[in-house]
Amino acid sequence: MKKNLFFIFLIISSFSFSQEKWTLEMCVKRAIDENISIKQSELDYVDAEISRKNAIGNFIPNVNVGSSHSWNVGLNQNITTGLLENITTQFSSMNLNLGIDVYNGLKNIKQLHLANLRILSSQFQLADMKEDISLLVANSYLQILFNKEFIKIQESQLELSKSEVERAKELVENGVIPKGDLYEFEANLAGVEKTLIDAQNNYALSKISLAQLLLLDDYQNFDIADKEYELQVSNILDKSPEEIFAVAVSTKNEIKLFETNLDIAKKNLELNKSFLQPRLSAFYSYSTRIAYSDRLVGTGEFQNVPIGFVENTNQRVLTPVQKTRIIGAESFSEQFDRNAGQNFGLSLSIPILNNFSVRSNVDRSKVNILRNENQLLQKKLDLENTINQAHKDAQGAMKAFTASKKSLESRKLSYDYARDKFELGAMSSFDFTQVKQRFESAQSDLITSKFDLIFKIKVLEFYFGVPISID
Repeated sequence: MKKNLFFIFLIISSFSFSQEKWTLEMCVKRAIDENISIKQSELDYVDAEISRKNAIGNFIPNVNVGSSHSWNVGLNQNITTGLLENITTQFSSMNLNLGIDVYNGLKNIKQLHLANLRILSSQFQLADMKEDISLLVANSYLQILFNKEFIKIQESQLELSKSEVERAKELVENGVIPKGDLYEFEANLAGVEKTLIDAQNNYALSKISLAQLLLLDDYQNFDIADKEYELQVSNILDKSPEEIFAVAVSTKNEIKLFETNLDIAKKNLELNKSFLQPRLSAFYSYSTRIAYSDRLVGTGEFQNVPIGFVENTNQRVLTPVQKTRIIGAESFSEQFDRNAGQNFGLSLSIPILNNFSVRSNVDRSKVNILRNENQLLQKKLDLENTINQAHKDAQGAMKAFTASKKSLESRKLSYDYARDKFELGAMSSFDFTQVKQRFESAQSDLITSKFDLIFKIKVLEFYFGVPISID
């Protein structure tokens, strides 16, 4: 019984998840979490952090420990017989080396500053990509809302067209209008049905487009939250393009990214200049070696050994020689201390001529600074032009929306008046259909201008630093 309840719960949970309605916030979060370009940018940030650790490590002395063990096989002197024999001897050696830069033109400090700037650049790049993705998702989300609302308009027009067909049939039966007029209404109904089908297809395609942007596979069950979005009153159009640009140029991550890249270019120049400075470094090394061969040592006993004869008397000349014996090698600790050696000192390197490579890097860094200054200036000009264009577009969209509302009101009155005349037989079906189509077109124009205005206002708010949201 418990197992059955578990499977029922699992099925219900899976169904509920598949039918989940996506809000704009959920879509933006999903896009940012799953976007491959953003993941690549996050890896660039991790790489910049690793470079910073390397820059910090330059302040720490270099310490290396080494050891070796060798076997010498071949012709060697036997210490017991004094003869050359094919024997094997073994030796071990150990060493410790330490080096540190005393002065290198402040290269390590400049490299650390450069690493910090690259981390900052990666942060701005990542934030800028997230902003662009958020704006793109908001645009796709608004497109779905537009298509959904457009479908409602077409469904309303379809119901109206059906009722007009039914009314036309009654008028034909009562002899108010000829039967040919009925065909005109039926043709108009077919046109509205086709428009509704097209709107439904556009709605499905817009959902698929957003689902692909979110890297979702289940297109069929993807849907956004059911919410009527009304045009919110915004004071962004009260701001001048100069005011919006002043905020954008000081807050947008794309500008900060180019400013940071300019700082990086300047710091690279300082770093390359440091290679023209003398370098003073200190070093210290400790080494020792251990042998594993047998050795001869004195026993403390002496014996007289003849070393020659006295001339004329032929008397032997004797000298005391200590007796020896063979023992094993000294202990590891004894040899380690006895054979130890140390080496330390200072090393000075003064660059004089390096195939002009250092000077060339300095000159190249100066050129790179000028290039980044031009790129920053161009980016600011592009941003200013974009904001001016967006402001003009938003103003035009506002005027178009206001005109569309007035047009719809007029078309509605005209349609109501024409319907009354048609039912009284004072207007032909063709003329009435023309009035009705203009009324339907006004409804569609209002929806189009409404969402066009919404998005263009969101673009201006985006540059003014207002978070992207649909409330």
